[in-house]
Amino acid sequence: MDASDPTGMAHQVHRRWRGREAPDGEFIVFADGSLSVMHLVRLSPPDRVGDVRAERWQWVELLRATEWSAGNWVEVGSVLSSHRHAGSRAWAGESADHGSIGWVALTRDDDEGTLDWIAISNRSNPFSEVTLDETTVTAVSTAGRVWAFPRHAPQQVEITADPAHPWRR
Repeated sequence: MDASDPTGMAHQVHRRWRGREAPDGEFIVFADGSLSVMHLVRLSPPDRVGDVRAERWQWVELLRATEWSAGNWVEVGSVLSSHRHAGSRAWAGESADHGSIGWVALTRDDDEGTLDWIAISNRSNPFSEVTLDETTVTAVSTAGRVWAFPRHAPQQVEITADPAHPWRR
């Protein structure tokens, strides 16, 4: 990357998104090319022994970078769900490149599917459902965890159990 080109990273992020790729790890990549490095922290133990769906998790932002390089890029071509709302589209799916990695993205619902952000978690199961409203992108993993991403601050995601099940608090 040419550090003298401030839009270079944003162009690379959009090029990679169009090629259905994202950095491999615990990241949120924003449309402006910045990167949020995240750490997945369990906030509470399961209510029932062995029931991972009843745990509460939080993604904690470790750092935000405007210049960075990814060690690996993974394909995000397996779209398992998408939902359109008010000029935006939420996407969710799986990357099978390095195991079964979950990802969620928010784009504009235009001809190019312009990326707003993509969150990829190599510690998450794939995301099989996604919904979108005015404030939140909600994705459900195949393990039954519900990830609620605030549209304009996805790094503040909250991860809870499946609300359709009685063990949810």
